[in-house]
Amino acid sequence: MDVLAEAALHGASPEDLERLPVPDTYLAAHTRVEDIDMFKGVEDKDVRKSLRVGEVPMPELAPDEVLIAVMASSVNYNTVWSGTFEPVPTFSFLKAYGKRGRWEARHDQPYHVLGSDAAGVIVRTGVGVRRWQPGDHVLASPIQVDDQESVTHADGMLGEGQKAWGYETNFGGLAHYAVVRASQLIPKPAHLTWEEAASTPACAGTAYRMLVSDRGARMKQGDVVLIWGAAGGLGVYATQLVKQGGGIPVGVVGSEEKAESLRRLGCDVVINRSEIGIGDDLTDPASVVAAGKRLGAIIRRETGEDPHIVFEYVGRATFGISMFVVRRGGVVVTCGSSTGYRHEYDNRYLWMKLKRLIGSHAANLQEQWESNRLIDLGRIMPVLSTVYPLGEIGEAGRLVQANRHIGKVGVLCVAPERGLGVTDPVKRARIGEDRLNPLGVMAR
Repeated sequence: MDVLAEAALHGASPEDLERLPVPDTYLAAHTRVEDIDMFKGVEDKDVRKSLRVGEVPMPELAPDEVLIAVMASSVNYNTVWSGTFEPVPTFSFLKAYGKRGRWEARHDQPYHVLGSDAAGVIVRTGVGVRRWQPGDHVLASPIQVDDQESVTHADGMLGEGQKAWGYETNFGGLAHYAVVRASQLIPKPAHLTWEEAASTPACAGTAYRMLVSDRGARMKQGDVVLIWGAAGGLGVYATQLVKQGGGIPVGVVGSEEKAESLRRLGCDVVINRSEIGIGDDLTDPASVVAAGKRLGAIIRRETGEDPHIVFEYVGRATFGISMFVVRRGGVVVTCGSSTGYRHEYDNRYLWMKLKRLIGSHAANLQEQWESNRLIDLGRIMPVLSTVYPLGEIGEAGRLVQANRHIGKVGVLCVAPERGLGVTDPVKRARIGEDRLNPLGVMAR
């Protein structure tokens, strides 16, 4: 570890951080452009073969950016997409982005530093940064926007310059350092450890926009909300947001182990996929209706009603059922398609029963701050199932790729061990260790 990262880890003053040199290279999890064809014709695209860890050059800092010494990060599914070079190699994003100007050109490299979550310490600020300084403990929003684009000031997610940081841009969070725009920064909740805090922005913010925001489903008290993949990274935050908002979460999971974990989070109704006979690709119309009827019967038996909202990110395997099972006038809100992007559903259920379909992607900065406020208040908890060191990013990514994880998979970067970064132990004690660690997180 270099002296600047070491100083940030141990709480050096802003003046000391500014005096220490920025290293010429840093350790990062990344993919390489020469590997993009490595999985052609291969059925099992094992990300342990493509996710590398090694030194990469330190980029120059733009005027509106900060350099963060990353204490911890986490694995999102876009890291798996990056590692499999599907649906397209992310180097195509970097090349197109690099043509936009001088600062964008830095991103077009033969390596791609991954990661859309980060918790750490600011060690440098660009000359145009006003509200942040070295020494600040921060989180990074997973979305980078162009704040000179007019629509960004209505909703940053609508801008053409909006990018998924660490996926559509370079210099992401799975590294000892990350380059982040000042307009991505979120204050780190002082009662959380580095790895806990790093597990929250991407998934909690995305779930908040989908369910709570006026750009999403606008969930209200008493709403029955069906949550697919409820034990996954998105699902565990969706479950908590529904409970905190006075709704009734109905979670679907793939194993009894995941079902038990979800019950510990307080999910009102937990359904094992085996109860409704859903495979990995259920698109036959008759099978969809049959599975939808089985699922609907269980939900009505347990809650007395059909769901008002379906929280959907699984995609091809579940989308037709989602459209069938949501009530007349209900909402299906979707932010992804982990089982496939091409969906088949009977459109009659959409138009004749006045249902709505809402597309949602990540969250704008205000939504990120609002979801972070709930975490800071101790209303929403980080949900980690395991934590890996950066050097084992391949194993961490493979766990997510194989859907063997529960909640979020954390990654220690500069932080050498779990449990560091708490600056408000009184609040932490008041909330309680058991509540902050509902899954009994394990370190690797």
